[in-house]
Amino acid sequence: MSEQIQISQATDKKAKYESLLPQIESLISGETDLIANLANISAALHTVFGWWWVGFYLVKSDELVLAPFQGPLACTRIKFGKGVCGTAWKEKKSLLVPDVNKFPGHIACSSQSVSEIVVPIFNTQKEVIGVLDIDSEKYDILDETDVYYLEKLTEIISKFLST
Repeated sequence: MSEQIQISQATDKKAKYESLLPQIESLISGETDLIANLANISAALHTVFGWWWVGFYLVKSDELVLAPFQGPLACTRIKFGKGVCGTAWKEKKSLLVPDVNKFPGHIACSSQSVSEIVVPIFNTQKEVIGVLDIDSEKYDILDETDVYYLEKLTEIISKFLST
């Protein structure tokens, strides 16, 4: 597949995801490099949805380390169980945080980020090997529809892990 995503900007969120996910799967199915795939995925999500920050953190020993992303500078390392990303890793579940200022222990990489979704990425042994992190500078943008489809996306990523 060419490195181009075709999404009509006039469609609703659900329709965007249903168009985008098969294109991402096709895009990454021919590439074995995880970093290259994560870079293209973060670019596609950022382009289609226009979120403040879209990216990945990968598990390295006892912390998450910044991986490909789109948006402003980010925290480079996050400890297990810390912030939204570290908590999603620890609890092995997606977290939707409508207001990050109300999340105990939130790590403010950017004061402009006010809402967040973090979705774990699992390997075949059901261990978390990374997280997908989405931040918005707006309230009421991220919701359960995003969680549902971003979990589908991380399942696609898991299928193509070369680790």
